[in-house]
Amino acid sequence: MKGKLNSYNHTISACFIGYVVQAIIVNFAPLLFLTFQNSYGIPLSQITMLVTVNFGVQLLVDLLSAGFVDKIGYRVSMLLAHLTSAGGLLLLAFLPDALSDPFLGLLIAVIVYAIGGGLLEVLVSPVMESCPTDNKEKAMSLLHSFYSWGQVGVVLLSTIYFSLFGTANWKILAVLWAAIPVFNFFVFLRVPIAPLIQEGERGLRLRELFSRRIFWLFFLMMLCAGASEQAVSQWASTFAEQSLGVSKTVGDLAGPMAFAVCMGIARSFYGKYGSRIDLDRFMISSAALCVLSYLLLSLVPVPALSLLSCSLCGLSVGIMWPGTLSKAAATLRGGGTAMFALLALAGDLGCSGGPTLAGMVSASAGDDLRVGILAAVVFPVLLMLGLCLLHRGRARQKTAS
Repeated sequence: MKGKLNSYNHTISACFIGYVVQAIIVNFAPLLFLTFQNSYGIPLSQITMLVTVNFGVQLLVDLLSAGFVDKIGYRVSMLLAHLTSAGGLLLLAFLPDALSDPFLGLLIAVIVYAIGGGLLEVLVSPVMESCPTDNKEKAMSLLHSFYSWGQVGVVLLSTIYFSLFGTANWKILAVLWAAIPVFNFFVFLRVPIAPLIQEGERGLRLRELFSRRIFWLFFLMMLCAGASEQAVSQWASTFAEQSLGVSKTVGDLAGPMAFAVCMGIARSFYGKYGSRIDLDRFMISSAALCVLSYLLLSLVPVPALSLLSCSLCGLSVGIMWPGTLSKAAATLRGGGTAMFALLALAGDLGCSGGPTLAGMVSASAGDDLRVGILAAVVFPVLLMLGLCLLHRGRARQKTAS
């Protein structure tokens, strides 16, 4: 078993890189929103559409993957995820200038790499879950911290690149980021992948999942987790530049990177000390902190406090996504690919709905992002209510037993 576990360490490392790829796909283009506006004359409404299409395609892939991942296998699906991720980033660099309509080029590129992002969202967590580890909840939180650290790397390295070589040379950087999914493609060609469902067992069917009310509670919680995270993360750079009147460099560092650092700290903290912490209370406290950060961002027009609120929001949302996945995996035993795919669908639906709601409300309020962020506070509020219901239900079960 020891030799086998050592070989699975390479699988775990590849999963970590897989979430770094996911971070590139979600966070690279938002750093260029104002560049797209200025270079190609694309209005804010179409920029919002890029965010919506990105997560919309991802959630469509989440939905479809419940039917085909088990048929073609996790390895082939992982390879396809990394190929489309790399391909989309390469198209992002070349297609807008190759077509008469630059927005169409951006849209096609986003669709291609969103396919990879959707597959990664479905595949990475169950592949990690299947690896032999001592504490699944801690391992899941540590895994998702690599998304956060990937986001930090994307923002920091991109900001350094833009400072040295100028934003006009962003296409070269897109090609460089594409090298990471290409590398991980070759890693997944060789690493071992354990079955999620043990031999002789059967995963829950879609009808069985749908018939359980607890599944729908987890579905709602995942939706709110994704929306709570991305409603601020996707607009953090633009918010800092437009609403706070700072430069792009300061906006990228003080907005999305500070957000990602705090999110990574929260996930790494639970990944290290999770065995000593009550997950229910930790998640409820985090949701309450998230509501507070949204209110500070939207209602208190003090630039320094607003930037601090971005960081608090990142700290508060860190445990939401991995914590909900861990709770679902522990509660719905045998959920299998279908459960992870549908929960990824819910999360990506939230990732699409959160920033889209913020963008649409902002546009209707004269491009005032504070108003959009205030509207999006509904998501952490709903998540906190869902956590309280789940905690109360478990308390009743313990009392009855």
